[in-house]
Amino acid sequence: MRQFSMVTRINIALACIVTLAIGTMLASYWLSDKADSDALAVNVAGSLRMQSYRVAWLAMQPDEQKLQEATTQFNQSWQHPIFTRFTQHAEIAKQFNTAKQHWQQLEPQVTQRTLTLGQMEQALGRQMVLLEQLVSLIQQDAEDKIRSFRTLQLIALLATVLLSAIVIYWVKVMVQQPLEELIKGARQVAMGDFTKRVSVVNNDELGALAHSFNKMSDSISYMYGNLEKRVDEQTEALKHSNTTLRFLYNTAQRISEHVPEYLDFTQIIAELKTVVKVDNLELCLFTKEGDKPYMQVLPGDSESDPCAQKNCGDCLSSPQPSGCSSDIYNYLLQRDQKKYGVLVARIDEGQELALWQQKLLAAVADQLALAMSLKSEEEQVRRLALMQERTVIARELHDSLAQALSYLKIQVTRLNKATQKDDKDTIADVSAELKQGLDAAYRQLRELLTTFRLKVDGSGLHSALQMTAKQLSEQSGMQIKLNYQLTNVPLAPHEEIHLLQIIREASQNAVHHSAGTEVVINLQQQEDQSIVLSIEDNGVGIPQSAEKMNHYGLAIMQERSKHLGGEIEIKRRNAGGTGVYFSFTPGYLMQQQSA
Repeated sequence: MRQFSMVTRINIALACIVTLAIGTMLASYWLSDKADSDALAVNVAGSLRMQSYRVAWLAMQPDEQKLQEATTQFNQSWQHPIFTRFTQHAEIAKQFNTAKQHWQQLEPQVTQRTLTLGQMEQALGRQMVLLEQLVSLIQQDAEDKIRSFRTLQLIALLATVLLSAIVIYWVKVMVQQPLEELIKGARQVAMGDFTKRVSVVNNDELGALAHSFNKMSDSISYMYGNLEKRVDEQTEALKHSNTTLRFLYNTAQRISEHVPEYLDFTQIIAELKTVVKVDNLELCLFTKEGDKPYMQVLPGDSESDPCAQKNCGDCLSSPQPSGCSSDIYNYLLQRDQKKYGVLVARIDEGQELALWQQKLLAAVADQLALAMSLKSEEEQVRRLALMQERTVIARELHDSLAQALSYLKIQVTRLNKATQKDDKDTIADVSAELKQGLDAAYRQLRELLTTFRLKVDGSGLHSALQMTAKQLSEQSGMQIKLNYQLTNVPLAPHEEIHLLQIIREASQNAVHHSAGTEVVINLQQQEDQSIVLSIEDNGVGIPQSAEKMNHYGLAIMQERSKHLGGEIEIKRRNAGGTGVYFSFTPGYLMQQQSA
């Protein structure tokens, strides 16, 4: 084939025509666009002369406001967008900058009225000369554009006509006749005559097309015969891919919806056997410390447990365990450096698993490892939650009932000594102390039971606070107002629990000790996104010995505030009563800041 083929030459010819046309249009558009606002430029440049006279005239008048307005308008005219188009024109841009700089030097003298009439006339004369030269340059530039536009149109017309004539003649000689011959051959083939031969001998694309056409006639029958077989093969491959994807999707869906139990693993392995087309599959599950499987999952009704017959613990350390044949494929169930078991595929000796089978088995092993990991994490979360709850209960009992009972034990010791000495005054005093201590212990027990039963249900913190306020109001007769403004703040469960306990403890203190009629609870978010809590009452105010009076309640609030990483303050209000103030940064905001 020649260096420049027929298609290349046609493309070059068409490209030349299109380039010529586009270039002409773009150049015309460019010239017309450049000349589009020339009249405006001349008008604006000419207006600068009038404004110069106007500013000079107003400078001779006593009206300062009109002079300031005229000067401002004149400066805005210098900044008119029409002048930015001449930044590429060196001569006009230079003349414009010269005139503008002359005015900038003259402006302070004009506005401050420091020039005499003669000086003003001389300075304005120089300014007028500069502006006249600027207007002349802009006018000359516009005329040059019009002349260039006319010349361009004439040259483009002549070039287009000449190039079109050459291309038409060449296409007629080199393309039309060969194409007619190829069309005749194509019609014969369309009628089923595969013996037709095309005799185009051009050494170009049409010649190559004729040669390919002849070869096509020879091979079309063979291809037509094998087409149906290839379609069946592709259909089968698509069905297999669809089955594999559906199985992986169903397996992932089971894991995402709930953590699979061992019976679900059996169902997964049974389905995997059908999809992967391997009869001998086995899933061995191990503990972290164990070297023997605690469970073997086999598809179907197989009674043999290969993992029980061999030391399959070796499968965890080697893809091909020692003592096993080379026809065994092992896939570890491993996630986050933790091994949960192994998926074993056994095939007949001398055979190998296809690449798609190995990938599918590896993907299933990863999904099973994910399921085991999710189950392990869920159990760990439950254990941690139980341990944390027990720790809370132990702490609450230690800070309340344990100390109260220790105090009662001391009083009993005093009572025994007083009984031995028959000290009636001491016996009476100790009896009163015992009664008061038992009442306090019983009250603390009821508060602990209420605290342990207190929870934030599905309705959220707001609903729990409303119920708490309602209960305390009904029990005490005090008016408890709740101002909750955290509807758009995502609090963590432990944050909601601690806030609820702090509010409940502070409200109970107000009910029991304030002797007031109203408690106001405010919970809102500040501009810095920190959470602010305030509980205020209109009672007698907190005494100086508040720690001794309600040691347990204050200690509990202090401890819960530390868990949230905030600071709590309890003080007497200037307007009367007691205020409890607490602020902390929510966990979601701390995560964003650390990220």
